[in-house]
Amino acid sequence: MSFLAGEALWLLGVLPLLVAAHRWLLRRHRRWSLHVSSLAIARAADRAASRWRRRIPPALLLAGLAALIVGMARPTAVVDIASEQQTVVLAMDVSGSMQAHDVWPDRLTASQRAAKDFVSGLPAEVRVGVVTYGGTAHVVQPPTRSRGDVLTAIDRFALQPGTAIGSGLVYALATVFPRAGIDLESLNSKSRRSVNVRVRDDGIGEGAASRVEPGSFRSAVIVLLSDGQNTTGVDPIEAAELAARLGVRVYTVGFGTPEGDVVVFGGWTVRVKLDEATLREMAAITRGEYFHAASGQELERVYGTMTSRIAVERRDTELTAFFAAVGAALLLLASALSVWWYGRVA
Repeated sequence: MSFLAGEALWLLGVLPLLVAAHRWLLRRHRRWSLHVSSLAIARAADRAASRWRRRIPPALLLAGLAALIVGMARPTAVVDIASEQQTVVLAMDVSGSMQAHDVWPDRLTASQRAAKDFVSGLPAEVRVGVVTYGGTAHVVQPPTRSRGDVLTAIDRFALQPGTAIGSGLVYALATVFPRAGIDLESLNSKSRRSVNVRVRDDGIGEGAASRVEPGSFRSAVIVLLSDGQNTTGVDPIEAAELAARLGVRVYTVGFGTPEGDVVVFGGWTVRVKLDEATLREMAAITRGEYFHAASGQELERVYGTMTSRIAVERRDTELTAFFAAVGAALLLLASALSVWWYGRVA
């Protein structure tokens, strides 16, 4: 139903009430006028009426017309409204660099603590899923409302060589859209390859979401944490473009100190450094937001900020209905007072 059709039905429903109120006020005025003994007395009573009473109905009438005119301009405002998010998927980096000690006690432990606090602070009705990625990506916990299952999955993280940021994001998208036809079988390989997304031929279901605007899918968000650079799997920007086509916002978190650290993993000594530029671009492409945390305490604050982002959305909202209702109420009040005091609509 269009907005204009809805307003028309609303006015038709209110009209009988207005007519009934008008008839009741007229009958009351007639009963009052029968008790007036003479025209002189009536004129004296009228002269005794205060000036402000005479001015109220016209003022209300003008205010009501002004509100209706403003409503016709279709004004909008940015307002905070309760989020419609039903699912949050954490895509967590478990690459070997997460054992670095530039964050106390180490990056992995600090990220686990912060993630568990974040999950515990989400509204109870929100489902939470967990994806981990190192050299390969895996769904370690499908979306669930059981906080115990999610916290247990986070405690079981295990480090692995390599950093497949893009593959981690694609797995998170497949978790949000299990029937979108995202091909996961070829992603966990040593070479970079394209993302294969098959949209259902009938255009029904999650596959149809490939035609929406970036950031417009309001039933789920993805929170992706990384402490390094992509070394294998799907290109992160390609994965972000896929998320944008599906309308999913991706909040990216860069974790670690700017200077990085040297780690030994699998017999190799590597200096790890955060790729903030890629994470920023991924967030921008999906209409999400990028955060940086150089310590466990900062990461906890970042997750706290994201909790408010997910629980409450700032959205452009049209105020036409509000001004129309205010204008109609003022016009009704002006008419009612005029009939009550003077027996006519002034």
